[in-house]
Amino acid sequence: MTTSPAPAPPPTALVPAHVPGAGPDKESGESRRRELAHFLRSRRERISPEQVGLPPGRRRRTPGLRREEVAQLAAVGVTWYTWLEQARDIRVSGQVADAIARALMLDVGERSHLFTLAGVTDPHPHLDGPAMSPGMRAMLDQLEPLPAAVFNSRFDIVAYNRTYGRLVTDLDALPAEDRNVMWLAFTHPLWRERMLDREQNTRLMAGKFRTSMAQHIGEPGWKELLRRLQQNSAEFREAWERHDVLRPGSHVKRYVNPDVGLLAFDFSHLWLGPQDGPRMTVYSPADARTRERLDQLMRIVTAERRPAAV
Repeated sequence: MTTSPAPAPPPTALVPAHVPGAGPDKESGESRRRELAHFLRSRRERISPEQVGLPPGRRRRTPGLRREEVAQLAAVGVTWYTWLEQARDIRVSGQVADAIARALMLDVGERSHLFTLAGVTDPHPHLDGPAMSPGMRAMLDQLEPLPAAVFNSRFDIVAYNRTYGRLVTDLDALPAEDRNVMWLAFTHPLWRERMLDREQNTRLMAGKFRTSMAQHIGEPGWKELLRRLQQNSAEFREAWERHDVLRPGSHVKRYVNPDVGLLAFDFSHLWLGPQDGPRMTVYSPADARTRERLDQLMRIVTAERRPAAV
């Protein structure tokens, strides 16, 4: 008796290990583009034409700005911006994302969200900081003549009163992206000349920066600042390679002010969020001579009648 051969098992479906353009990466990219599109549309619809200096026009079927108006304000093509709100797979540069953020009048949190969804580096990371409430602004002003400033964890100078603005050099005259204590201490000639005990201070700052960056590895603003420092300062590169990690501490800081001379300070931090996050730093005179000279500096800046900076 002969037996028929057993039927062959059904072929097993072969699943490729990776198909370019498919799988989780593609799904993640599509989800992010959809979220970006929804976010941009929601921000656009909350802004009236009058808020951005445009005529109201007639027969607006939807609230807020039209797509072509956002494109006009951001100086981008209408078709390109339309595709962006349609979640199409197009490239967004940091400069264009910045222009859109300004056109849509995004606050700090919204701006950060936009750059995260777009997957690009913020060209102005100094804008990533705590929102300046009127009460915080008033506190800075009322501390005068004591120099005081608000910093984020990346050492960007987010806001400052008038005496801090003239403590070492004229901060108002600097580009906003250069108002960062790390950048000034390692690259600005006048700041480096007028900050005494510079070698000790820069070593401490590099260690504190490394400690803070451990919580922000991979964030575009931090990577951009690190790149700028490594590219422009051999001293920073050397300090960075030591891998020192330091926590905030207390010591006397000394500066030579071009108007009133040597100033020596103790300082204290008022944390505005989690430790190692945003903080207000107040500089208190370490001696009577510094107190007298601060009063003199205050008279100078008051005579100029320039508002404190945010």
